[in-house]
Parts: sequence; C-alpha cells; structure tokens
Amino acid sequence: MTGLIKTTTGGAENALATQLFLLEDVEDVSRTGGLGESDLRALQAVVDWIYTFVARPHKDLGRPGPVCPFVPLALERKTLWLAAEQIADRSLLDVVKLVDGYKKRFLDLRPYDGHDANYKSMVLVFSDLQAVHAKELFDGVLQHLGVPSYTKDGLVMGGFYERNEGSAIYNPNFRPFTPPVPFLLVRHAVVSDWKFFLDNEDWLNLWARRYGEAAVRALAEELRGLPWRTRLG
Repeated sequence: MTGLIKTTTGGAENALATQLFLLEDVEDVSRTGGLGESDLRALQAVVDWIYTFVARPHKDLGRPGPVCPFVPLALERKTLWLAAEQIADRSLLDVVKLVDGYKKRFLDLRPYDGHDANYKSMVLVFSDLQAVHAKELFDGVLQHLGVPSYTKDGLVMGGFYERNEGSAIYNPNFRPFTPPVPFLLVRHAVVSDWKFFLDNEDWLNLWARRYGEAAVRALAEELRGLPWRTRLG
C-alpha cells in the first residue's frame, strides 16, 4: 500500500481532489510538497497529538491502555489516513458534500471488511476552522451525514476540537477529544460503540438494530465483569 493516495471524484465544477497521508508521510517533504504551509502545519500538529496523546496511556483515562486502543494497531497496519482542507469560505452544504466525498473515498480503501477493517480510520483536518466555530459546523455536518453513514455504510463520524466537552467513558472529568486543530474522524463502527451511545436512546437503538445478537453478547460480557450479582446475594 502506498503512503500517499490521490484521487479525484465528482464533476468538473465540484471536483474533490483528495490527498490522503499516513502519519509518517507528513514529515516527508517528498510527499507533502504540494501542501500549503498552513495545511502542513495543521497536519503536523495533529500527527504530534496522535503520537503523544491518543496512542499513549493517560493517568486520567480511568482504564489501562492508550487513550484510543485502536490507534496503535491502526498505525501498525498503516490504516490511519489524514487529509487537510480549508473550508472558511464554504457553506455548510458545501462542507457536507466535501465530507461525503471523503467518506466515499474511505469506503474504497482497503481493508474493506473483516476484523482488520476495524482499525481503518480517516482524520479530516480543517486547517482554517476556528475552534469557536467547530461545534456548530460539526453538528451541522453530522445532522446530514451521521445517521445514514452509520445505518447504510457502517461508519461512525465525530468532531474533535479544542472546546469539545465530550468526556472519557470511565472518567467524566477527562476530555480526550480536544486536538490542537479541529478535525472530523471517520471510522468503521464496532460493537463496543454502545459505551458511547448509552445515554442517547436513538443511537443506542440504531446500534442494537445493527448488531442484533452480537449486541446482546457484548452487553452480557460487560455485565459478567461487574459485581452486581454479589450485591444481590
């Protein structure tokens, strides 16, 4: 698999020219020579954050292991890609179309399915998006793409930005979704996502319909590790 992947989709008036980089490509001038300075700086900042924070354990996480347990294996498999876009002069619908184009490109990347596909993800970095406007933009994009991407394509999307109030599952006081530059994460859905959906009835129902019996087994496995039966005795 090549480190840099280029593709163009869409019509002549609204072409999407994508450049997808593996993390190690971002420091390779021969691969990033076509990027503007602000885009390159944004990618470098996100790459550093992934290496030094996301892929490592943290004392406030509330569980052992790295902040995201999938990232180290994604790096090993070379299935985590980044792209940079500037969207300050685009409407919400333009950004929705842009993200939808990246989503389609993501689905075309190997591996397509199976266990290894769980480690495939894309980080779409918006290099000129101010953190103060990030929540509104990401909420708008996800309102259009979030549910259909999950139900039809089996993908999860999420906005990461400096003021993101989302907390870690095992420590409500720890905020792990706050990179130095705003980005949208696209990844394959996994059965353990119920932990993120537990307080959202609509999304929990979508998860249950998607995984069926596997959902029941996942919840049962979690319950077996809890001391609730001891307390009943």
